[in-house]
Amino acid sequence: MNLKWSYTVLGILAIGLCLASCKEKTDSVETEQSKAIASTGEYDRTVLPIVRPKRPFYTELDVRDVKAPPRFEVKAPKGAPNVVIVLIDDMGFGVTNAFGGPIEMPTMDKLADNGLRYNRFHTTALCAPTRSALMTGYNHHSVNMGSITETATSFPGNDAIRPQSITPMPEVLLQNGYNTAMFGKCHGVPPWELSVSGPQTQWPAHSGFEKFYGFLGGETNQWAPLIYDGVTMMETPKDSDYHFTVDMTNQAISWVRFQQAMTPEKPFMMYYAPGATHAPHHTPQEWIDKNKGKFDAGWDVMRQETFERQKALGIIPQDAKLAPKPKDIKDWEDLTDKEKKLFSRQMEVYAGFAQQTDYEIGRLKEAIEDLGVMDNTVFIYIAGDNGTSAEGGMNGMFNEMTYFNQIPETVDDMLEHYDEWGSPSTYPHMAAGWAVALDAPFTWTKQVASDFGGTRNGMVIHYPKGITKTGEIREQFSHVNDIAPTVYEIVGVPAPKVVNGIKQNPIEGTSLVYTFNEKDAEEQHKVQYFEMFGNRGIYSDGWLARVIHKTPWGAKPLRTLQEDIWELYNEQEDFALTNNLADKHPEKLKELQELFMKEAEKYHVLPIDDRLFVRLTASAVGRPTLMDGRKQLILGEGMRGMAPDVFINTHNVSFSITADVEVDNNGNGVLVCQGGRFGGFSLYIKNGIPAFTYNFLGLESYTVKATEKLKSGKHKIVMDFKYDGGGPGKGGLATIIVDGNKSAENRIDKTQMTIFSVDDMADVGIDEGTQVADYGSSNKFNGKIKKVVIDVK
Repeated sequence: MNLKWSYTVLGILAIGLCLASCKEKTDSVETEQSKAIASTGEYDRTVLPIVRPKRPFYTELDVRDVKAPPRFEVKAPKGAPNVVIVLIDDMGFGVTNAFGGPIEMPTMDKLADNGLRYNRFHTTALCAPTRSALMTGYNHHSVNMGSITETATSFPGNDAIRPQSITPMPEVLLQNGYNTAMFGKCHGVPPWELSVSGPQTQWPAHSGFEKFYGFLGGETNQWAPLIYDGVTMMETPKDSDYHFTVDMTNQAISWVRFQQAMTPEKPFMMYYAPGATHAPHHTPQEWIDKNKGKFDAGWDVMRQETFERQKALGIIPQDAKLAPKPKDIKDWEDLTDKEKKLFSRQMEVYAGFAQQTDYEIGRLKEAIEDLGVMDNTVFIYIAGDNGTSAEGGMNGMFNEMTYFNQIPETVDDMLEHYDEWGSPSTYPHMAAGWAVALDAPFTWTKQVASDFGGTRNGMVIHYPKGITKTGEIREQFSHVNDIAPTVYEIVGVPAPKVVNGIKQNPIEGTSLVYTFNEKDAEEQHKVQYFEMFGNRGIYSDGWLARVIHKTPWGAKPLRTLQEDIWELYNEQEDFALTNNLADKHPEKLKELQELFMKEAEKYHVLPIDDRLFVRLTASAVGRPTLMDGRKQLILGEGMRGMAPDVFINTHNVSFSITADVEVDNNGNGVLVCQGGRFGGFSLYIKNGIPAFTYNFLGLESYTVKATEKLKSGKHKIVMDFKYDGGGPGKGGLATIIVDGNKSAENRIDKTQMTIFSVDDMADVGIDEGTQVADYGSSNKFNGKIKKVVIDVK
């Protein structure tokens, strides 16, 4: 026997032994499951999926002589409740009336009056990390979501890829007999996976949700959203009265009614996550008008009034002090009349957006009540995935994309849009002074994970079947990673130990069920780290040690990580963190600093990366994109909705677009575009004339048009852009060439240095969402596109 033959035989034997071993393990699991079902009528829910019993063999010839085996069906534990989790976006601790804030949100009030309010509940200080922790029961770095997906790096803890050893809560409930659905904002899909090429394993439809209707990124235009139904991109709605929050609520109500009509005995889990109140702040005029003049007294008065209401409601202790504002935030009385006028309008729009959202949540609540199942529904209402956002800077923004491109907007410029603020013609954010006021009684805001202004959010749990002492406040420390284990305990299912043959990490959150009917129950979540872009802290049994490393509006950190100054607070005696005890208790501070490093190592927080704007560029931090190293992209008809990380990068470089097309005597429509009304470019034909428009942040627009109308037939249209160089965001010369002949050229004085849009994507043959340019009656191309080639030079 030759050596090659020997290896072949050994290989076959090895495969056979492996298959036999795998079969024995499968048979063993099936046998154990079968024994469990036979003896208790229940299954082993720690191993998912729950394995079907072994199929029996029969020797009988005639089916009439045999009794069929019982039908196997995984059912939820008897009496398991429905689960509804509502997560509002960018809403701080001091926003809602229920927690002493200035904004009336009656749905939350009603749920709080008949449920419990949690005044020491915490998030992670940013959107995607909070959502990952919420949907799993683990710390955000454990889920590899150390920051938002758009700033993922190549390091564990920050690569945005959920480990196989962590299974999302909806998947656990689905495999335990629930129907599951999600509506609204996801923000959990790595940006390079936002295409048909996927993989789509972290899309909601493949993460445990049977139904998903919403958007995948960090924000969306409420008037013209980029919506997916499952994994299918929907057409932008054409209704002039359309608003996404209304649409997603209609979808949610329709789904739950359908589900209960079909299987009223089967529990459902719904995750309702509106894009509100994240920028852009978009809401109908009727909601804005409800708040006209309400905030003219300014953010200092509003902040003080919120602080006093919080004391009156018992949300904060009577001896609590109002934390100082950040030094960068001006006193309202020092502002100009123009600033006051603009800023008051910004707050009116934000408040209307919040009120509209609560109203829509109320419609969902009423639909569940009409179905008669509210008493056996756990309704968890979380007012914010972080503190209110101060990313609008000192003046706010007409177009939030100016923030990511580091382009300041003046008050005079924004006042030109005063009457339309919040409408489809704006993409607005508000001044940071409002964010600080809406995070009262704390100093800081969203992004600042080391201050409770960034991480403390109001939460209400309503559960008539399980909560008897209603209308009370619960003061135990809690964290967003506590929600999944709370749901598991209420439902009666364990956090799985094995899923699809993969051993699962132990759950990291702590169930809150122990607080439901025991107001003074001993706190069980005793240690929790916080970290976001270098802002970091550690909570331990009433103490908080922390570092303020970077402001939300600052491009650079205040100091290096090595030079950071640690502070120490006794949080149980100092609710708003106003009395730094670092000098009085250096030994306690040292103990907590050491504890932070242990927790940071344990949960993949290290090494810390504070390079916010650098991290927006994938190549700078090792984040993959589908275009890694590519200089050419060949596109065809039907390709649309291409996100920045799956489209070739044309920022700060020379590039050309070549389109091979066929038109009739009046060609019209888009050949290829990226972005929309608030920034982007488009190569198109209008009334037979080829044109290229570069829209700079919705502030300025540059167009170059060919000189002659295209004749019927085939044509090659080229747009060649020669970048000036000399740094990012510079201008260049755009030239249009038709069938080999130079037709026209024009200067483009400014370009966007980092991103056009997070929701207006790249399209071929159409401009979905908002429009880059004025195309006339229709932007859909009426000819044929053979191909479009983009070359980066």
